[in-house]
Amino acid sequence: MLNSQIPKDLRHNLTVNITESAFFGLATGFASYITIIPLFVSGFTHSALLIGLIPAIPRLGWQLPQLLTAEKIARLQYYKPTVMWLTIHQRFPFFGLALVALLQLQLNSQILLYLTFAILIWQGLGGGLSATAWQSMVGKIIPPGRLGIFYGALSAAANLMSIFGALIAGLLLKQIAQPFNFALCFLCASVAMALSWFFMSRTREPVSNSLSTIGTRSEFWASLSVILRCDKNFRCFVITRMLSQLALMPLPFYTLYAVHKHGMGEESIGLITGLLMLTQTIAGLVLGWVGDRWGNKLVLEAGSIICAFSSVLAGLAPNVNSFYLVFIGAGIGMSALQNIAAVMTLEFGNQRQRPAYIGLGNTLVAPATILAPLLGGWIVDNIDYKTAFLVAAIGGLITALVLHLGVTDPRYLEQNFTNHSVKALPEQ
Repeated sequence: MLNSQIPKDLRHNLTVNITESAFFGLATGFASYITIIPLFVSGFTHSALLIGLIPAIPRLGWQLPQLLTAEKIARLQYYKPTVMWLTIHQRFPFFGLALVALLQLQLNSQILLYLTFAILIWQGLGGGLSATAWQSMVGKIIPPGRLGIFYGALSAAANLMSIFGALIAGLLLKQIAQPFNFALCFLCASVAMALSWFFMSRTREPVSNSLSTIGTRSEFWASLSVILRCDKNFRCFVITRMLSQLALMPLPFYTLYAVHKHGMGEESIGLITGLLMLTQTIAGLVLGWVGDRWGNKLVLEAGSIICAFSSVLAGLAPNVNSFYLVFIGAGIGMSALQNIAAVMTLEFGNQRQRPAYIGLGNTLVAPATILAPLLGGWIVDNIDYKTAFLVAAIGGLITALVLHLGVTDPRYLEQNFTNHSVKALPEQ
């Protein structure tokens, strides 16, 4: 059982963690992986393939390490020290981007490209390495009946502050000459990340009264095999999450296409980034409410179709104003296919199996997360933007179809395989 101090510290922990999330969101507004960073990288490479990888890096970095760290994290009595150390690698790299921006005056484009991607990969992996410990800490300090409100508040605070950061970034990009405009954006992101880290450090975590009774490492890995063999519904769900990466693939190309094809200006980029964040804020709350009442599967199907609609609209857009609607659709689709998909993952299996499901549901999707933007970038480089948008639209429709025909919402499904597989699963 957990320490009785948790209810006493609840208000404090809610306050400091929501504030932490707000400053994290402010940082991502100044250094958006969807708009600001792709535009920065386009200044020293014309490769759509490389630019298309940029928003995939944090998603891949978040997904890939979780299964690898789960077994060790489960043995900790305190999660916070591990979180605070590992999350430095998620936050400090933005200062490195500011230095790279200033070095544009001294270094050639190839070296700048290597440095930028090295920093982005560092930042992405920092998020994934700290993810399991952070989620475990949150599950420990926030009572189960408050987790939904807590996650909703984190998302709203982050997205609202992202809008503020994006609007300021748009003005900085317009008013200040290159490369100092990008350097200042990334420096502001660094300061916001430092404040975010400080507020996270104020979290009060009690010691666990007992260690997890997780089994040996071999037992943990054996449990993964049992899940994949016996749970057909989960296998289909993982496949749809892989397919959904195609629907999300064109996000970084929307901005570049609007700039190159329709002459979108820097200030409009800031406005569109803010619109994307506002859409995600509202969509996260609405889609979460719909998912709670009518099932997350329905939300994922709708999100896949909306992503397909956005891709088609981007290809047919007659002018730059159409991209405001494109980004509204993209924001709704991202909220569904990323946030709601993560929530639905938690509904598979029983309490003992859940860590294994979470690890599998994230790590198995990682290859598709990197391959989809590579495919999109190759199509843009060798064919054109519109073909990439068409492939993404088809991917979104196929995702919706497989979800509809092959996946049953797990909250309504009896996990029949559990009884005969329980011996292979570690106790939690």
